[in-house]
Amino acid sequence: MARGCLQGVKYLMFAFNLLFWLGGCGILGVGIWLAATQGNFATLSSSFPSLSAANLLIVTGTFIMAIGFVGCIGAIKENKCLLLTFFVLLLLVFLLEVTVTVLFFAYTDKIDRYAQRDLKKGLHLYGTPGNVGLTNAWSIIQTDFRCCGVSNYTDWFEVYNATRVPDSCCLEFSENCGLHAPGTWWKAPCYETVKMWLQENLLAVGVFGLCTALVQVVKADTYCA
Repeated sequence: MARGCLQGVKYLMFAFNLLFWLGGCGILGVGIWLAATQGNFATLSSSFPSLSAANLLIVTGTFIMAIGFVGCIGAIKENKCLLLTFFVLLLLVFLLEVTVTVLFFAYTDKIDRYAQRDLKKGLHLYGTPGNVGLTNAWSIIQTDFRCCGVSNYTDWFEVYNATRVPDSCCLEFSENCGLHAPGTWWKAPCYETVKMWLQENLLAVGVFGLCTALVQVVKADTYCA
């Protein structure tokens, strides 16, 4: 009976890790597709042009695939060394998340000032030759998050040297709608809007990571028993 339960746990955890690995494959695939079709898609920072959505997805997907692969082999082979490696990797990811979160909250003001200054500098590259990725990124963010500019829509006035904004800032998109009155534009600041969205989603990722680590602890104890 005990052996049957152990086998059930083994195949259940193999299925879990397989899904984890497949998720990594999906993320990696999206990253490669973005890199191939959109170039430096979602590169908002002028100081760190390599910090693009495509690159982040490729690195994240590769890392998740590696963890999932180790977990799959460790579960199906009942290899304690691989299972321990898998657990350590998950623990490191969780500790990294905690460290980043603590540092973020400890230096929130400095990070906010630097990030907003850098993003505002990047606005001047919007629509210029060779910056298709940054242009696409701002257009998508302003449209999807219903916001305009870094701090507010007046950030764009310095870019255009006129009272206008990109068409992606408009409540109702139309050609050259950015030339209309401010009442037709989104008022929410993109920096704060996206920051709140990230904080909400990073919390969910952290909870998932903690639950996953706890599951792996239970699994390792089961195999070691």
